Amino acid sequence: MSSYIHQRYWMRFILTGSLVLFAFLLAACDTGTGTTAGPYAANGGKGCTKVGILLPETNSSTRWENKDHPLLVQAVSAAIPGVHIDYNNAQGNSTLQLQQAETDLANGDCILIVGAHDSVAAAAIVAKAKAQNVPVIAYDRLIQSRDLNYYVSFDNVKVGQLQGQYIAEHYLDYTTRGRPVKIMMINGSQTDNNALLFSEGAHMALDPLFSSGALNNIYETFTANWDNNIAQSEAETTLANQNNDIQIAYVANDAMAGGVINALKVANLAGKVLVTGQDATAAGINAILLGYQSMTVYKPIAQEARSTGALVHAIYEGTDTKLLTHGATTSSYDGGLIPSILDQPVMVDATNIKSTVIADGFLTRNEVCQGVPPGADGVC
Repeated sequence: MSSYIHQRYWMRFILTGSLVLFAFLLAACDTGTGTTAGPYAANGGKGCTKVGILLPETNSSTRWENKDHPLLVQAVSAAIPGVHIDYNNAQGNSTLQLQQAETDLANGDCILIVGAHDSVAAAAIVAKAKAQNVPVIAYDRLIQSRDLNYYVSFDNVKVGQLQGQYIAEHYLDYTTRGRPVKIMMINGSQTDNNALLFSEGAHMALDPLFSSGALNNIYETFTANWDNNIAQSEAETTLANQNNDIQIAYVANDAMAGGVINALKVANLAGKVLVTGQDATAAGINAILLGYQSMTVYKPIAQEARSTGALVHAIYEGTDTKLLTHGATTSSYDGGLIPSILDQPVMVDATNIKSTVIADGFLTRNEVCQGVPPGADGVC
C-alpha cells in the first residue's frame, strides 16, 4: 500500500475517532430528555418561516460570499413566503459557527442550512438542533453526524475524478519524452470532508499511473484551512527540493492554485506546468485564459442553491422529500445514511469557458478577461 493510501486511511481513522469521542462527550453533557426540548421547539420544520444560513469562511474561496450567500438567500426567499433569514459566516472558526447556530436556535430559527467549517465539529450544531426538532441541511460539505437530516452538494468524488482524468489525458504534453513525469499534489483542508472526497476521486484516476511509473508522485499534503499562502509555501518548498523539476501540480481549488502559480512564476515555470483547480472562480478562469492554469471544475452553485431551496420548500410544506432525493443517501462516519441531493460538476478548460461559466451567467467576460489579449479562446 502506498504511503499516500496509508495517509488517506489514517486521516479517515482520525476523523472517525474524533467523531466517536465528540459523540461520547456530547452524550455525557446532554441533560435533555427528548427531541423537542428547548424554549423554541420546532415542528420538524413544517410551517417554518425563520431560517438560519451559516457558511464556513471567506478565505478558502470567493464563492461563499460572492455566489453561495446571495443565491441561497434568493432560493430560500422563493421557497417560503415572507421568510425571515438569519445569515452568518463563521470566518474559518468552528467555535464561532457553533455560537452562531446557538443564537439562531435561541431566536427561533426552525430550519438550519449549514456549510460546515469543520465536518466533525459541526456535529454539535446537529445535536443542538435535534434537541429542538429543527432539521439541519448540510450545504456543500457533509456534517459527520448520523442525526443530520439532509445533505445537498455535488458528487465530490466526481470532482476529484475530473481533475485526475484531466491530468491523465494531458500530462505527456508537459514533459520531454523519456524523462520521468513528476507531480506534486496539494489537497484541501483535512477538516473538510469534501477535501478527502476530492483526493479520493483524483487518486482513482491517477493511482494506475503511479503504479505503472508513468507518473512520479513526489510530494502530497493536505492544506490547513485551504489557505492559498500555505499552498504557495508548499509549492515553493517542493520546487526547491526538486530543483524546479516539476511537470504537474494537482491543486484542489482555484485559490490555492493561485498561490502555486505565484511560486511557479518565481521559478520561471508559470505556463509550463499543468495546474488543476476547482470552483471556476473569476481568478481561476482568468489564469486559464492567461495560460497559467490548465483547468478547473465548475460546480453550478446556482443549481446547488436551487436544490437547497426545493428541499426547504418541501420541509416547510411537510411533503415527502424523497421526491427530491430519489432515495439517494450519503454515509456518515458514525453509520448514518443521510438523504442527499448530489448535483453534477463540470470540467472547464480553455475549450469550453464560453459554453459553460459564461453561457450560464456564472461569470462575465469583464470578470475573467483582465489582462487577457482580445479574442483569447473566443471569450475576451
